Amino acid sequence: MSWDNKIPLIAILRGVTPTEVQSHVEALLVAGFTAIEIPLNSPDWQISIAKMVNIFGSQALIGAGTVLNTGQVDELAALGSRLLVTPNTDQNVIRRAAAHGMVICAGCATATEAFAALNAGAQTLKIFPSSSFGPDYIKALKAVLPAEVPVFAVGGVTPENLSQYLKAGCRGAGLGGDLYRAGQPVSRTAEQARKFIDAYQEAVR
Repeated sequence: MSWDNKIPLIAILRGVTPTEVQSHVEALLVAGFTAIEIPLNSPDWQISIAKMVNIFGSQALIGAGTVLNTGQVDELAALGSRLLVTPNTDQNVIRRAAAHGMVICAGCATATEAFAALNAGAQTLKIFPSSSFGPDYIKALKAVLPAEVPVFAVGGVTPENLSQYLKAGCRGAGLGGDLYRAGQPVSRTAEQARKFIDAYQEAVR
């Protein structure tokens, strides 16, 4: 999958439940999001992911985050998950996901980890936690990475600082607590989603 014709922002719905997930995803899609991540430390994630793949799989890239082992990869593939996000650089997980044809956003922090992820089959890199490293670090890391590899900032990205990461060379970002926190109303998700989309569009003008 190429991010070129899509908004390169991944909505991270950590802690979302099967009963509320549809309304939040609908709000995100209306705002302009095209990639949804449901972390595997969310309640009954299998139900939520299967439900969202069934309802919105043709409209958005639906998948999972915090994927830690190959067994989870196989289970996600059986559910129809197309997006796989890892918090770390586990080459076995990445290879298994690549074998299933998934879009892989692999977590890394150093050049060594980044190239290990790419060599294992990751198409996109996630610099995590971005707020700890900052845009200058990511800019320096980008200098040694293949130019065509999309790099996403994840961890501490807000509508106010998103442009800094884009200027540092990130293609996009994964958005967690500033977009969605478990239990928040759909109206809050919709409001924050619009802020992020507006911030992205303003930054790339």
